[in-house]
Amino acid sequence: MIEIDGSERSGSGTIVRLAVALSALTGQALRMLNARARRRSPGLRPQHVASVQACAALCGAATPGLVVGARTFEFVPGNTPVGGAFQWDIGTAGSATMLALSLLPIAAFADGPVRARIIGGVFQDFAPSPFHLSHVLSPTLRRMGVRFGLEVERPGYVPHGAGILSLTAEPVAERISPLSLVERGPIERVDGVALASLLAERRVSERMAVACERRLASADIACRIERIEDTGASHPGASLAVWAQSAVGCALGADQAGAYRRSSESIGRAVAEMLIEDLASSATVDRHAADMLVVFAALASGSTCYIAPRVTEHLETNLWLVERFGARTRLTGTEVRIDGIGFHRGARVR
Repeated sequence: MIEIDGSERSGSGTIVRLAVALSALTGQALRMLNARARRRSPGLRPQHVASVQACAALCGAATPGLVVGARTFEFVPGNTPVGGAFQWDIGTAGSATMLALSLLPIAAFADGPVRARIIGGVFQDFAPSPFHLSHVLSPTLRRMGVRFGLEVERPGYVPHGAGILSLTAEPVAERISPLSLVERGPIERVDGVALASLLAERRVSERMAVACERRLASADIACRIERIEDTGASHPGASLAVWAQSAVGCALGADQAGAYRRSSESIGRAVAEMLIEDLASSATVDRHAADMLVVFAALASGSTCYIAPRVTEHLETNLWLVERFGARTRLTGTEVRIDGIGFHRGARVR
């Protein structure tokens, strides 16, 4: 049984999610200690429990000690990953996109497609939006042979949740291919989505989009943002996302959700600033994709290399974690290099 100390590095829920996914694939039983030890409310929250349960469903795992508030639990895989149709309800506004990210590495090696309906918070701080996953992470992972799709059936926001996110993931042919992104090339286009639910009278989507477009234009970046006025959510909320595509296929993005006392204009400017900063560097991926790609590169056959705009705590944490499962990593400035373990079906450790 491999032991992972959740108080290491960022001490965040990301350690829980990625460790469980790698345990499910490799077949190594996992004991998680000090889960989320560095967070304001240590221990597992409902969204982390739901993510572990979802991963367990794909590999028939036993999960002794898995309850809300737990700081220690075990994850004991029972079989190789299976495809099928699933539904999970987080029960709170906990992140549906983070649960989807937990499943993706496992679903890539399932014995058939995975179809999952996830109920919870769809747009919120400290989690990628479905737009970022669809327009930035998805095209990048396709280059590695990993294919998935997301559909927002119903937006859901903090504090009520009640959103619905549909995930479709296809298994890889056999292995994940390494990724080489060492030069970004010129940016060909920038697009975006400004989504507002039950806020049409306040023109929130329009105000977010205009503020973002104007700030990008001041940096000589042309952008066209789609405005969406949603009436299907159970409560008001908003989110803005933009993404850039380069001539050689690099995708970088930025996003932010609405929040109490956060103006539409401030959201627009913040998202624009984030994208401008990442594009001003030599980065070939954005600051968020840089850490999300680590687990897939760790599973790949061969050496993956890309350039992050900055070294974040999440990036350092994910690199540390995948080394516990056999990958080799090197961080030179902002250049990330990961030698994958060459995982393939039937390659479980047990």
